[in-house]
Amino acid sequence: MRVRFPSNIPFLALGAWILCVGWFGFNGGSPFAANGDAVAAAFVTHISAATACCTWMLWERMRFGKASLIGIATGMVAGLASITPAAGHVGPVGALIIGGVAGILCQEMINIIKQNFSIDDSLDVFAVHGVGGIWGTLALPFLAAGALGGAGLDVSAMAQFVVQLAGVLIVAAFTVVMTVVIALVCRALVGMRTDKDEEQEGLDLTAHGERAYDLS
Repeated sequence: MRVRFPSNIPFLALGAWILCVGWFGFNGGSPFAANGDAVAAAFVTHISAATACCTWMLWERMRFGKASLIGIATGMVAGLASITPAAGHVGPVGALIIGGVAGILCQEMINIIKQNFSIDDSLDVFAVHGVGGIWGTLALPFLAAGALGGAGLDVSAMAQFVVQLAGVLIVAAFTVVMTVVIALVCRALVGMRTDKDEEQEGLDLTAHGERAYDLS
């Protein structure tokens, strides 16, 4: 299953590159100082994003015969989301692995969510940000700079993995509960869906009284 059809691919690419630049701000700025930690975080952020672009592009080419600019931009975001939990702790090799896996993993999750669960996630937020963030969080104990240089799957790495997994489960539970609450409130106040006639006519016109694109 291919990615969606945006209304303006050049603007999509521009927005993705702006997002990438901004991402260096909060990954590189996390140490709250202009020091080596900030440089290292920015460096691995760039590596992961670039690697995810490449693996997404190659996997898309293998699956569908063509690589799309939309896919490359989405792959970049997947790499950024995946490296964020680990940016201050992994080195270049860890960033290569995280970004490389993210480009394939997040792309496959998009297909699973849309085809198997029929969820209309227009921005693929869960498949890219959610799954990518979970992957980076769980991979951190085994790809941290110290772990790669030693035994790898030692006791401390496994213990840290348990902590990371517990954190993922707690955040997931909180997110599900709050999403259900917000959805119920929105459905009670304004409704969650429009009828088919309004959807066919276009929500720009029926909901806002204006057209974004007048193609008639």
